[in-house]
Amino acid sequence: MFDETRYNDIFKRSYLIGIVPLTFYLFCVPDIASSDVKMNPDSAYLQYPFLLAGYALALPFFIALYQAFKLLIYIDKNNIFSQLSVGALKIIKFCVIIISGFIVGGTLFVAVFLDGDRAGIMALGLYFTFASSVIATFAGVLQHLVKEVVDIISENELIV
Repeated sequence: MFDETRYNDIFKRSYLIGIVPLTFYLFCVPDIASSDVKMNPDSAYLQYPFLLAGYALALPFFIALYQAFKLLIYIDKNNIFSQLSVGALKIIKFCVIIISGFIVGGTLFVAVFLDGDRAGIMALGLYFTFASSVIATFAGVLQHLVKEVVDIISENELIV
């Protein structure tokens, strides 16, 4: 049975999960870009591409967060084995792959175009790419399993 108080609790938690990165993107990312320009005036031309890439990276993150919220609602309504859940998992997997592509692209940009000590940025890129790959793999496996269960359920409904 669907419990309205549990739904509100899930909504509040997901709201708190989303407000932290939103605050980071709105207030911290521009400060990071401007402080980098002050420390390295010779790379000031990279401020706006950095901001653009940061905000472009945030879009698939928030889409995946919204789909995860929808998936939690499906679980709460005991509707996890449906095409809606399969679609939500597919979108989450696609968003994580996009995020991983952004990270790999940024890491390659740093490796090719920037001089100086790149080891820390390269290591962070590899760590985040690995984490994104694990999440995408988990979402893909879960999507496949839920799709198989949905297919089995639909076949059993046709038999009866």
